[in-house]
Amino acid sequence: MSAVLAAKATPAASQHIIVTPLSGAIGADIAGVDLSQPLSDAEFQVIHDAWLQHLVLRFRGQKLDKDLLLAFSRRFGKLDKAPINPTGKSWIEGYGELAVMSNIKQEGKPIGSLGDGEAVWHTDMSYQDVTPSAALLYGVEVVQKEGGETGFCSMYRCYEQMPDDLKQAIAGKQIKHDASYNSAGQLRKGFKEVTDPREAPGAVHPIVIKHPVTGRKALFLGRRPHACVMGLPLDESEALLDRLWSYAMDFANREHWFQKWNVGDLLLWDNRCTMHMRTAFDPAERRYLLRTTIIDGKPQAA
Repeated sequence: MSAVLAAKATPAASQHIIVTPLSGAIGADIAGVDLSQPLSDAEFQVIHDAWLQHLVLRFRGQKLDKDLLLAFSRRFGKLDKAPINPTGKSWIEGYGELAVMSNIKQEGKPIGSLGDGEAVWHTDMSYQDVTPSAALLYGVEVVQKEGGETGFCSMYRCYEQMPDDLKQAIAGKQIKHDASYNSAGQLRKGFKEVTDPREAPGAVHPIVIKHPVTGRKALFLGRRPHACVMGLPLDESEALLDRLWSYAMDFANREHWFQKWNVGDLLLWDNRCTMHMRTAFDPAERRYLLRTTIIDGKPQAA
């Protein structure tokens, strides 16, 4: 894991909020704020600016119910509906904008998604034409032993450090992002199994995008399985994606930050310029997290 910076935490603007970087490349702790209480516009601006700068923010020790989580999430924009799940229904009745990440079962049926296995590196909901700008994840029940950590890497830096010949190979190209499977490899309700990625349902986006606020270039990869590069024969598409993902995974193994969860932790990340993953954990442990996503726009080519 990346080393934590030794720099002192400094007050942000004139507010009581303190922003402390968590690593050299990504992540910051936000202290001195109770998100169950209303935020002034100035306080929210401090948080918003820190989010754009550090890409992932962590708020520890928060006490949020479903409505408070939704209210804070709405400060960042319009909430998206939770992704399609295996039941075809909302995870929580009356809260269609809340996704549940859990391995808990009731009467033999899962009450959330992703279970206890590993969730591979991915960008949320890249299979949609209009994708999220942000995602927020709140810890209600967390793993007490090893596992269940959430890792993040910067796709700004991933692109910036890419070899020139690979940059040239992907310049101007687009990827179709498969919609039929989730990041744990589970087939979504209402979809058929995919064998040829060219026939997979899903949105088409540029491989290199321009962040709509910062203007920086970032890789936008979605997830590897069932993806294809538009306009290339299947064998060439597979070869280019294998090469691209091999580079991206090598980068993620070198430059990342992992969150070890405590109850009351809230993470906020910029979905446009990060990827994240989740490590597997003991199925005997209970894990229950709530997630919201903020809808943004169609990713634009850099």
